[in-house]
Amino acid sequence: MGASEAMSVTQVHVRKGALSEAALVETPLVPLADGAVRLQIESFSVTANNITYAVVGDGFKYWDFFPAPEGLGIVPMWGHARVIESNCPSIAVGERVYGYLPMATHLDVVPGKIHSGGFTDMTDYRQPMSPVYNAYTRLAADPEHDPAREAERMIFGPLFKTGFVIDYFMRSQDWFGATQVVLTSASSKTAMGLASVAQQNSPGIRRIGLTSAGNVDFVKGTGLYDAVYAYDDLGALPVEPSVSVDFAGNAKLLAGVHHHFGDNLKYSCLVGATHIEERGAGFGGAGGLPGPKPTLFFAPDHFVSFFKQHGAVEGGKMAAAAWHGFLEAAGSSVEIVRLQGLESARATFLDMIGGHVDPAKGIVIEP
Repeated sequence: MGASEAMSVTQVHVRKGALSEAALVETPLVPLADGAVRLQIESFSVTANNITYAVVGDGFKYWDFFPAPEGLGIVPMWGHARVIESNCPSIAVGERVYGYLPMATHLDVVPGKIHSGGFTDMTDYRQPMSPVYNAYTRLAADPEHDPAREAERMIFGPLFKTGFVIDYFMRSQDWFGATQVVLTSASSKTAMGLASVAQQNSPGIRRIGLTSAGNVDFVKGTGLYDAVYAYDDLGALPVEPSVSVDFAGNAKLLAGVHHHFGDNLKYSCLVGATHIEERGAGFGGAGGLPGPKPTLFFAPDHFVSFFKQHGAVEGGKMAAAAWHGFLEAAGSSVEIVRLQGLESARATFLDMIGGHVDPAKGIVIEP
């Protein structure tokens, strides 16, 4: 669709106080501002990660990236877009980018800090948030881009990056003296990312996956874990010096891990909240547990320090190498399901809010 044909933008608006209420809303496209670029959104994936963005939206400012009317919010997605109109001399119509996008058909951005590999959206309301989310990659010069694996990148990429930076952090702390890492919600994309990077970069650490009984076979099938246990079999885990990385956000499960390992738990890391119905106050970070105090891991902050240490180019190469290793090992562990239109995005989001997440399927929406 050319710029002249796109008369309106369609967005999915979610009620912040009742996430199961979501509606398609159409508004006219306003004239493009000076220095701005209009993106037509080609594709994005809807994963449990996006549910986390909605659940913790106010606390972590995830609702602030793409403004919506009072009481409503637009959930951010990771995906691909094409420039259909440009008032920025450095960015040409037809160029494709990858980055943080709204659940919508279009987005206007104001490119700044432009280089061959990408740019940052300088729109005023996005500046208080982490720069990680405001950076767009220009696909023509991107070491991670593989035209044949765009779907996998949207599904796994952002979560994989979190796994990458968790491994980097743990290695910098010598894994707190642990010999094994216990990952809850082991079927989740972030857990799989961490397991893959640890397999590549921390081979001395045993990887133990904890998952629901119904997902045990799927998790074993990924080949990323040394051992996989159902949640009910937590008591069978070998008690040795361990770190836990909790992706589930289930207070009862977290307490179970702490009680099982006691002083053998050397570090308790909290990431995300995939078990939405059971997340306790503060991601299930209950007080009064034996062992170390559960500590929230906010990936964007760790990213900023990782790139400060290694620089954008070298850091980018390190992350890309681990990413290609992950794709080789587990990139085909999910079946890609492509759905057309924003209504299917709305329906998928509501399905996931209702707790229906099939780890064996990766959903890509083409608005």
